Amino acid sequence: MKTKILSLIALVFMGITTMHGQIDRSKQPTPGPAPKINIGKPQSFILSNGLKVMVVENHKLPRVSLNLRLDNPPVLDGDKAGVSELTGAMLGKGSKTITKDAFNEEVDYMGANLDLGAHGGFASGLSKYFNRLVTLMADAAINPNFTQVEFDKEKEKALEGIKSEEKNVKAVANRVKDFLVYGKNHPYGEYISKETVNNVTLADVSKFYQNYFVPDNAYLVIIGDVKYKDVKEVVTEHFSNWRKGLAPSISIPVVKNVQFTQVNFIDMPDAVQSEIAVVNTVDLKMNDADYHAVLIANKIYGGSFNSMLNLNLREAHGWTYGARSSLRADKDTQATFTSSTSVRNAVTDSAVVETLKELKNIRTIDVTLKQLNNVKAKYLGDFVLAMEKPQTISRYALNIETNKLPANYYETFLKKINAVTIADVKRVANKYFLADNSRIVIAGKGSDVVEGLEKMMHNGKKIPVKYFDKYGNPTEKPVFSKPLPKGITAQSVIDTYFKAIGGKDVLSKVKTIVFSGDMNAMGQVMGIQMKKMTPNKSAMEVTHPQAGVVMKQVFDGEAGYTAQMGQKKPMSEEDVVESKNKNVLFEELSFDMSKVTLESMTSINGEDAYKLKVTGSGEPEYRYYNAKSGYLVKSESTKKAQGQTISISTEYGNYTPTKGIQFPFSLTTKQGPQTFGMIIKEVKVNEGVTDADFK
Repeated sequence: MKTKILSLIALVFMGITTMHGQIDRSKQPTPGPAPKINIGKPQSFILSNGLKVMVVENHKLPRVSLNLRLDNPPVLDGDKAGVSELTGAMLGKGSKTITKDAFNEEVDYMGANLDLGAHGGFASGLSKYFNRLVTLMADAAINPNFTQVEFDKEKEKALEGIKSEEKNVKAVANRVKDFLVYGKNHPYGEYISKETVNNVTLADVSKFYQNYFVPDNAYLVIIGDVKYKDVKEVVTEHFSNWRKGLAPSISIPVVKNVQFTQVNFIDMPDAVQSEIAVVNTVDLKMNDADYHAVLIANKIYGGSFNSMLNLNLREAHGWTYGARSSLRADKDTQATFTSSTSVRNAVTDSAVVETLKELKNIRTIDVTLKQLNNVKAKYLGDFVLAMEKPQTISRYALNIETNKLPANYYETFLKKINAVTIADVKRVANKYFLADNSRIVIAGKGSDVVEGLEKMMHNGKKIPVKYFDKYGNPTEKPVFSKPLPKGITAQSVIDTYFKAIGGKDVLSKVKTIVFSGDMNAMGQVMGIQMKKMTPNKSAMEVTHPQAGVVMKQVFDGEAGYTAQMGQKKPMSEEDVVESKNKNVLFEELSFDMSKVTLESMTSINGEDAYKLKVTGSGEPEYRYYNAKSGYLVKSESTKKAQGQTISISTEYGNYTPTKGIQFPFSLTTKQGPQTFGMIIKEVKVNEGVTDADFK
């Protein structure tokens, strides 16, 4: 058999080689006809309460999944925004007939998953447990046990989540973007706050559940190693007593795009990156004649790695890890077309200019036949691969039901994709990609980026910049720097710092330091120990609770290395030079004050701070010292890696004395999109370090 396969491959290869001289490879091949698609339809039935059940039998593996979807219209919570989230958080925590602990233990025993939320739920597990999974899902969905104890727990979690997002630039940017685009009286525009969560009571949760967790607009999709007859019997038994009801609907306001392109800026003084979104609303449904052409146009512009937007901002300029655009149809209200990216502060205005340039290009310049055909081929490949999954059948069937699509919608999908022309792409780009009526929503460090933003031009005119706070309220342009007090110099700031942390004489007597503590990196808590010896020797180890030492970095004063995942990498020449010239214990002791300048007085975490620029052999570093305490509170720098310039900032806090010296026991470092938190638990001065630690 193997010989036959190899022979066939050889014959095919020979045929291709023979044809090589007959093909004109200077011309892009025209796409062939779209393949004929035959999509199977799930078996279905409807319960008397309105619940629609779809069943896709698939007996390849002994597994089954249940997907409960409530296709309700968007909900406006108003001054109780957060009630739907609290309701969802309390669902799936047992029921009136089974405690939360017993419920969770049974799910774990089956090796299953079962989660419920305000908009439905999901369960999966071995098909031999199908009956019990249906029983538990139905019981938890129909007989929830809303208790004050659980409500108080979930409310506290919600408030902690809101608090943790106050300094999250991406979270703030998304909140304000939606608020400005849709308005506070639109379900997509309102946001959850501490005040609205505190307005919610347990009675509100029960009322929300009674109004919206109803079966009239509900679908239960079951896929796996089950038989339709058995499914119908079990589901009918357990879901028939779900109280019939229709979720209330609201009048959703129509929103309008801005009359002219403008920057909507939110100042985040501690941001190391700017979050950028160029956005306009669109009216687009899945059954619109333009839908398939819009999919193609978006994919070419910014909807894929090889898109115009990403090739410009990431590949050509190295400003970002990724730039994307998105446009989804919405059956209930207006959707948005959004171009978004995250870039370091220094290139914020440039990234906006290039984004607008690519928007202009796709609206005024014909895309190439190669671009068009590549995207069509990608849709073809993805569509065919998706058809191998039984979930696809159910998803398509759900879309047809909920979006009121023709029964043959997906049978003709590729044919309509294949029919999109170059002219269609330009036409829909002009109709839906509204570069001249877009909000450019930016959250970033105003003191670094606003000057550039205020100089930007579009269609020969300056783009106006409007300012908003973290909740979307209009505000005045922030004051980014204050007048410096008389007599303040770079030297006086450093002298005050030395005095604040213990005195220069005390610091000069320190020969070694050991820092031990915990580091939180991407949700993982690991141990960290740093050993330092004057003038510039350093060693750091990061340990995982189970894996032991996962990273080690050493510099012996002349050379260094990093050991990670069993591989040892020497320190670069640039890093060696920088490490040699830096006092590893207290960097300020090694400053050449002729290269340190006092830039301004600014605000860090709401308090006045002096900004110093430290120039050396590489990129300048900025250091911020609290004007009142004298402590170092923040540092900023950049480094190049993999063709990109990455912004790095570290915040220092919780200064605590050890042997008469104040050390920061809390450090938070942001490097590109990643955040690392460090809590120091112990500091040793002039003990516990030898030369052997730096080998």
